[in-house]
Parts: sequence; structure tokens; C-alpha cells
Amino acid sequence: MSAVRERIAAAPVLNDEDRARAEHYAVLSRLFASAPDADFLDKLPALAATWGNADSALGQAWLMLGDAARGINAEQVEEEYTRLFLTIGRPEVMLFGSFYIAGFLMEEPVVELRADLAELGLGRRLGITESEDHIAALSDVMRHLIVTGPDAAGLARQKAFFAGHLAPWVDALADALENAADSRFYSRTAGLVRAYFEIERLAFEML
Repeated sequence: MSAVRERIAAAPVLNDEDRARAEHYAVLSRLFASAPDADFLDKLPALAATWGNADSALGQAWLMLGDAARGINAEQVEEEYTRLFLTIGRPEVMLFGSFYIAGFLMEEPVVELRADLAELGLGRRLGITESEDHIAALSDVMRHLIVTGPDAAGLARQKAFFAGHLAPWVDALADALENAADSRFYSRTAGLVRAYFEIERLAFEML
């Protein structure tokens, strides 16, 4: 579940590229917000069939993720999610941007993030305990910015948010996922994280 509450009006019609971008951010949010349930795991191979190919890093990452989803069940993924991300003390893999940017949770990056969210008209959802710098929440914000602002002004908001709150640390997250010990599923998400955010980075650099 997202850690932010949307306060901006309904979305305009999207072109195919922005629709695909929004869908990728939705998948990333769902992968990391909580352990995928059986229904979501069942959908991943179909998504891999749609977006996967051997001709690009992103396409290869999708094929790998589809294979991972076929080779594991929801109970095993839940155990892995808990072991990697929710262990008491310092988890093996941190999902919060402030850890990678500042070295500690809930530091200055979160203060800056909250100010930017307030300026965008977004806030924390009731009942959500995770900080707003969680990768799932940030992915959800990007999805929201895409579907509500595909025009030039909206692209500028997307670029600024991405540059300030995702670009500085997503490669480090991908490395941590890739190197996670005894991981059958989440280590296979590293390629998707790395490849998709690299495409976003390059696209924003061209604006």
C-alpha cells in the first residue's frame, strides 16, 4: 500500500509511453510495498511475456522476473520478504532512500521529501507506518505524477522528483538486492530496478 495520499484531480488520457511508465511504477510499488500474494505472482509471467525480450536490459530483466515468479509460491516470497526487509534491527536490504543518501533513516532527505510532497499536494495515508522515502511509496508518487501530469509542466515535476528522491540511490538498492543472500525472488528484481530507473534517468536527461 502506498505511503502517500493523493490530493490532486483525476488523470488526463495518457499516451502509450506514459501508460507503460505508470504501469512499471505500479509494479515496482507492488513488489516492495509488501510480499506479493499468489494473484500478483501469477500475473508477473504474463507481464513478462508482454514486456520481456532479449534485446534490451529491461526486456531481459522482465524475462528473469517472470521466471522467478514461476519458480516460487506466495508463502516462500513472504518468508523472503520478511527475512530481507523486515528483520528486527538492521534488515539485510534497506528499502528507504534516506539510508542510502544519508546513512541513517529519517534524516534530512526525509525532511526534504516531505516538503516536496506537501508542495505537490500529497501526504501520508492514514494507517501507514513506513516513512515516505520507502521505494514503494516513491514509485507510487512517480506513478501519480505521470498519470496526472503528462504535459510539459508535469514532466518537469516528474524530473525534479526523480532527480531529488530516486536517482541518488536506486542503483545502490539494485546492488543490495542483487547481493542478497539466499534470495530466490528478490535478487531477481534487481535487474528490473536497475534497468528501468536507468531508462528514466536517460529520458529525463534529454528533457
